[in-house]
Amino acid sequence: MEFRLLGPFEAWHNGSKVALGDRQQRFVLVVLLLNAGRPVSTERLVEIVWPNQRPTTNLVPGYISKIRSVLRQGGDATIENGQTGYVLHLGSDTLDIERFSELKEAAASAQRAGDHERASDLLEEAIDRWRGDFLEDLDIDRVGGPDVVPPDESLIDVVSDLAELKLADGNHRWVRDKVRPLLRKHPENNHLAGLLMRALIADGDRVGAIQVYHDAVDELGRFGMNPPAALRELARLAHHEGMKNTLPPRAKPFTDRTEPLRAVASLAAQSAARLVWVSGPPGVGKTTFAVEAAHSMAGRFADGLFFVPLNGFTLNVEPVTPADALAVLLRDLGVPAERIPKATSERAALYQQRLAGTRTLVVLDNAASDEHVRQLLPDAPDCFAVVTSRRVSDLLDGGTQIRLAPFSAGDGAAQFRTLVDSRRLDHATPEIERIVTGCGGLPLNIRLAAAQFSRHPTWPISHLATLLEEKVPWRADADSADVSAILVSYRHLDDDQQAMFRLCGLAPGADLDVRAAAALADCTVARARVLLDGLHSVGMLEEQAPERYYLLDPLKEFARSVPPPAEQPADLSGAALDRLLDFFLVTTHAAIATAYPFASDQLPVVVRSSELERKFDDRDAALGWLAAERANLVTIIGYAAAHDRPEHTWQLAVLLWRFLYTTGRLQDWLETLSIARDITARRPDSRGFAQVLLRLSAAYWQTGHLNEALEVAAQALPKWVALGDDLGQADTLCAIAAVSADLGDPDEAIAHLQAALDKYVEIGDRRGQANALSLLGHQNYQQAEYALAAEQQQAAADLLEVIGNYQGLAHALDNLGSAQQHLGELDDAMENHQRAYSLADELGDLAVAAYAVGNMGNVHRRQGRLHAAMESHQRALKLAEPLGDPNLTTLLRLDQGDTCLARRDFTGAVRSWRAAEDLAGETGDVGKLALAQLGLARTMHEQGRHEDATAHWGRAESAFAEARMPQLSAVRKEREQLTCSCRPPSTPPLAY
Repeated sequence: MEFRLLGPFEAWHNGSKVALGDRQQRFVLVVLLLNAGRPVSTERLVEIVWPNQRPTTNLVPGYISKIRSVLRQGGDATIENGQTGYVLHLGSDTLDIERFSELKEAAASAQRAGDHERASDLLEEAIDRWRGDFLEDLDIDRVGGPDVVPPDESLIDVVSDLAELKLADGNHRWVRDKVRPLLRKHPENNHLAGLLMRALIADGDRVGAIQVYHDAVDELGRFGMNPPAALRELARLAHHEGMKNTLPPRAKPFTDRTEPLRAVASLAAQSAARLVWVSGPPGVGKTTFAVEAAHSMAGRFADGLFFVPLNGFTLNVEPVTPADALAVLLRDLGVPAERIPKATSERAALYQQRLAGTRTLVVLDNAASDEHVRQLLPDAPDCFAVVTSRRVSDLLDGGTQIRLAPFSAGDGAAQFRTLVDSRRLDHATPEIERIVTGCGGLPLNIRLAAAQFSRHPTWPISHLATLLEEKVPWRADADSADVSAILVSYRHLDDDQQAMFRLCGLAPGADLDVRAAAALADCTVARARVLLDGLHSVGMLEEQAPERYYLLDPLKEFARSVPPPAEQPADLSGAALDRLLDFFLVTTHAAIATAYPFASDQLPVVVRSSELERKFDDRDAALGWLAAERANLVTIIGYAAAHDRPEHTWQLAVLLWRFLYTTGRLQDWLETLSIARDITARRPDSRGFAQVLLRLSAAYWQTGHLNEALEVAAQALPKWVALGDDLGQADTLCAIAAVSADLGDPDEAIAHLQAALDKYVEIGDRRGQANALSLLGHQNYQQAEYALAAEQQQAAADLLEVIGNYQGLAHALDNLGSAQQHLGELDDAMENHQRAYSLADELGDLAVAAYAVGNMGNVHRRQGRLHAAMESHQRALKLAEPLGDPNLTTLLRLDQGDTCLARRDFTGAVRSWRAAEDLAGETGDVGKLALAQLGLARTMHEQGRHEDATAHWGRAESAFAEARMPQLSAVRKEREQLTCSCRPPSTPPLAY
């Protein structure tokens, strides 16, 4: 027999509808179905079915008897008279709501396995189970009222998941027809609004998409909220306020390459084609060609034209990783930075989802290999990629190769003529052909030769041709035609320009701003500006942004290969390197001090100086400079270490840690501090080594490497003692305490924190006092001492506000709110979580923002607003994604599990607890592992899976005991109150 709750309440057997009796009998049966596997007492049935008018006689036994008669028709459902009530036992696949959950879970597994076709089939089958609203023909108040949580959110999840797959397949109308009615019932759901807008835009109904957006804005306005960035971006696309275009400008003029351009356009028009791979030697014009082709096809790709430089063959610059390239593309596609996943595979999946249903062209410039771009190639049928590389490719599935050859004499001459004054070229065809031959037919060389000719108005054309035909004595392994035009241009630079050009080629990093170039060349900013502008005017340097320059790859190779004058070094070393490193060190110090003034006492003392140090008027300017130079600074730290500059290495690494952490660059954080550790270990008694160990411990802790974090912090502590540095000792004691707590030793953690607090008080460090108080409050919270925890967090918050440490204040307020939740002060808790979020959002601290939003969800749950709670948990997890912080993610999953259980979404609860269990197991966090086991035990107990639940009860108790957490006593008491097999046979004495 099959019972159907997803619509009008029905039962079917052997293809026929079964009569279920009168309404009250149906109410009783539904209550038993909703509690299948669990006892429901007679008293409870009366309270539920007759909430306002208790019958004078006990009607329940009679209805149970009639229901048993109905059930006998199927033979796969029975009602047992248990000691504490009636228990309905169902056979497999008899309840549509359970089958719906199973299909949803199976589809999720198929998607994780990459089997999207099977996932789509399973999701469609799950949706087909719905015939209307949940129990739409019954009065919910007569079957459980507020205790009955309709599975509407699960339906939204299933429709949303299937809609993403349908959009990827180009089935926009299915999404339109399925999502629209669901959005009418749930107008507050932003995700549904976004899906419908995407479908309407893809189907050409931009007006309809704009109307959906305005409806969403109105709905959000009722809650005092603004539309999220994703909806705003879709509205922009719907309004057609200019296609998103990150292409560089077209080359002016562009010399005709008619046949290759026609070939690219033809490929892009074919539904089966997805890429063209453009290869050729350095200087042949691959990037210029790709940009021209992309601009010429703008009308075909109305949803976006994107350009990503991959630096595959760029000297002295690491190639852009697929993960970083995907992050750039996702931001271009409107994904907020905080919503970009950490894992490369997840970024790639989100990238393909964003491209689905769009007409987008992507230019992937300077690829190192096939693997470099494999995850960046669009899968959507209406999207296309143009890849440039020096290498040919094997990626021919759905694409083709175009090999650009040097210009013929005629095409090369045509390019040269467009670049110079035509009045100087009368009857000069033979000389121009000599020039093209001397340039090897390479567009870059021809452009440089034309720039030199234009710069020297007295030269006859024959003089330039003769210069280009001279031998190149300094590079015997090179074809002289490859470099002849570059050499001519170089030789006609003055001495200072030549020196600046060589230094730009030798400098670590992808680009240089004017001040850094001035430091390199040991000149004023005004002089550097003149030199760089002069190099740019003759084509020897490109301008990436105002006063920021870079060298094209062939020019960079030349700059690194050309011999300098005898008195100058051939590589970047000595005074020039020191000037560059000093500039970056003192400017980074100034930027960090401006961006994070509350932590100025923690910054290393920089004794280096630079007359070119950049000053910052405000926090935004400082953070802007750090963001622009981040990749260069990471490269420079490695370069400084490789060139035996330990002081620059460790001080830059220690200065950058907070910026890298708050912006989610955890891999850069670990990498730079690991480099610094290796070089400072040569002087194990130095202050630098102690500083690096302390910060590296924090990096290990935040990334879930608890044992490594404890080992490094323990190594740092005696270093500070030997140095007589009380502040360093106190900070390290806090670091050890944080890790000890996560490893299940709260007594050790509290002892270290109290010792740290005493030291902070002794030296008068209010920042340290506040930090120690907040950490102590957190530990007392873990020990269920909520009043003491709230008191300590309030004291910490007061100190932090006085000293202006707003990042720390956000932490303390969020922790204060968590303690207030347990004290029943829910309004105060919500106010503190909201203020913590506002501060974190303003400061760009994603971690605190995610904690605060997750805790808002906990308040919503405690106040019975389960839908709002779930939305908060999902938003918190999205905020946490780019950070890759396993401690944060574990906690958010635990909170989500609590809310799923409160909603009786057992599948979602188990999924959340399992995710938390896995993360806590990986990091060794025994306390969080105990909470995950407890959640699994409670969920399985509610499902009637008592054998499985018993195993998890035992694991939870063991973990609580190992972590020495007071919850052990409460968990044992909770089990003793149970009447099922989850109850322990005997209770051993409590011990810690």
